[in-house]
Amino acid sequence: MKIEFTAFPRTTEGRGASRRMRRAGKAPGIVYGGAVAPEPIELDHNALFHALRNEAFHASILTMKLGGAATKVLLRDVQMHPFRNEILHVDFQRVDENRKIHIKVPLHFTNGEISPAVKVSGAIVSHVVTELDVSCLPRDLPEYLEVDLSTLDVGNSVHVSALKLPPGVTVVTRGKLDPVVAAAVVPKAHVEEAVEAAPTAEAAAAAGVPGAAAPATEGKPAAEAKGAEKKESGKEEKKK
Repeated sequence: MKIEFTAFPRTTEGRGASRRMRRAGKAPGIVYGGAVAPEPIELDHNALFHALRNEAFHASILTMKLGGAATKVLLRDVQMHPFRNEILHVDFQRVDENRKIHIKVPLHFTNGEISPAVKVSGAIVSHVVTELDVSCLPRDLPEYLEVDLSTLDVGNSVHVSALKLPPGVTVVTRGKLDPVVAAAVVPKAHVEEAVEAAPTAEAAAAAGVPGAAAPATEGKPAAEAKGAEKKESGKEEKKK
């Protein structure tokens, strides 16, 4: 996907200048990297804000039009206001077509609804991570990585090693050698319902369930009481 945006040279710097720029509907930024010195820039705030809502804008090689020239860049950082939908600052990095880049790429999870974990066991698929750091040349950068969940079952998980990576792309992992990206978990409520749906014979008998066997400890006193009643009736008949 080819994404283009327009930036303008910024001649003023400092907090005061940035505040005035934001009040005028502009967003301050900077572009750096390569053999050229870092350059302060400004962008249309609303156009940039809407562009940032596009997932591909965060993980694609972008074409920045600046001063009549087109430059390939990556979005590297965005500073947002703590509680307002306002961009405080944005950073872009120039791209060298012959040098590998490190960038986070989003994960797209597919076929979860047809997996045995969901269809058979009623499990919930947990997305442990939603993006991965990859290394590749700019021309090999994928827009996203697909995670196929069609074979996922309860008690199993999908690891990074199971992902199908495009040619020239490697995942950069830190700490764990083969991290988990998705796992199937049965909700606690389902487990409790299954336990409650299987009452013991004693509980069924106590509840008066037809056909339920009475406990042995309760059956003995009942038999003794019945025998005592027969003896009493025999004595009454003799007296008569």
